[in-house]
Amino acid sequence: MVNRVEIEEAIGAGSGVLRLQPCWVPRSFMIPGRRLKLHPNDLYAFGGHRGGINERWFSSTTKASNGPHTTPDEGLSYVRTAKGGKFLLLEAVETAGDLLLGADVMEREGGWNLLCKFFDNMGPIPHHMHQSDEFARLVGFKGKPEAYYFPPQYNQILNNFPHTYMGLEPGTTKDQIRVCLERWNEGDNGILAYARAYRLVPGEGWQINPGILHAPGSLVTYEPQVNSDVFAMFQSEVEGRIVDRFLLTKDVLPEYADDADYLISMLDWEANVNPRFAESNKTFPRAVKDATEMEAEGYREVWVTYGTKYYSAKELTVQPGKSVTIRDAAAYGVILTQGHGTVAGLTVSTPSMIRFGEMTEDEFFVTAAAAAKGVVIENKSSSDPLVLLKHFGPGNPDAAALIKN
Repeated sequence: MVNRVEIEEAIGAGSGVLRLQPCWVPRSFMIPGRRLKLHPNDLYAFGGHRGGINERWFSSTTKASNGPHTTPDEGLSYVRTAKGGKFLLLEAVETAGDLLLGADVMEREGGWNLLCKFFDNMGPIPHHMHQSDEFARLVGFKGKPEAYYFPPQYNQILNNFPHTYMGLEPGTTKDQIRVCLERWNEGDNGILAYARAYRLVPGEGWQINPGILHAPGSLVTYEPQVNSDVFAMFQSEVEGRIVDRFLLTKDVLPEYADDADYLISMLDWEANVNPRFAESNKTFPRAVKDATEMEAEGYREVWVTYGTKYYSAKELTVQPGKSVTIRDAAAYGVILTQGHGTVAGLTVSTPSMIRFGEMTEDEFFVTAAAAAKGVVIENKSSSDPLVLLKHFGPGNPDAAALIKN
């Protein structure tokens, strides 16, 4: 277990910024989309029985829930020190969360209550939902709202199915979905016949609340969410592959595993059959302040995830040759998507290829004190923008005005 002195030294050495090691997560039920810059020979680094690596988790203090073969630190981010050592971000938050997040956030939240990731699939994910707090707490988890943003730098290739089924067609009945669940062992249970698909567009996003069915498509997706890995698959076959029924009931009390009415009750029915679903759930970038003012200073910053109290995210673009000081009201994690330069004096760069287990310069964590003081970000290129995605946990004061009632 890392001690407070070691954490203080790491924070001081980086002027309030901690470097993070890439955190890779496999999924047995998906085919990797091969756009996360992981070396092709490492896509099955966890072993073929675990499935391919199709997710990279950022600033994660959440252990992956990946079945009996999950490794002890799977899904957990490591901080790498200037001296070559490392410790878990989770341990740092547990030991000295006030230094990372601020004493007020630790008192209110008790930790870094955010999970953020890229997921990258060749085709669609099965139609599934994430339980609300009401249902998740019965099995020891939090409910999970989540948001999507499709970074253009990772989506030059859209892969096999750049659409997402979301919700259910208005007029769909619970009896129709019950029949789908009863047909689980017949191959395709037909649930997509009751769903509506939306074309995915790089540079846009979506908000998906608990209880809403969704089948994410084949764009690389930046996904801030509550730090929980709870879900229930409602589709029995996708792209000819059978979905194990265990994935429908893994986060359901055993006595309800065969109760179709209970499983359907986990759905937020009105949200699923909402006839104006896109109007309610689709998001577009929103400037954090006057665009002309930002342009004059050599940068552009937009909200890409907003509208909920649970998390928020920004995309920051610093123009070639420019240096800016950016202040934020809360701690945040960062993943670079383009360019190279410095952040608080630390060299940062976007890799073109990553070997499993190796370090990169594209991911870091900014402490609350450093964020409030202001982080100097410099683009060292004469031609290439420096682009960062910044993910915030619950209660970010800067995002409060954007929360929907």
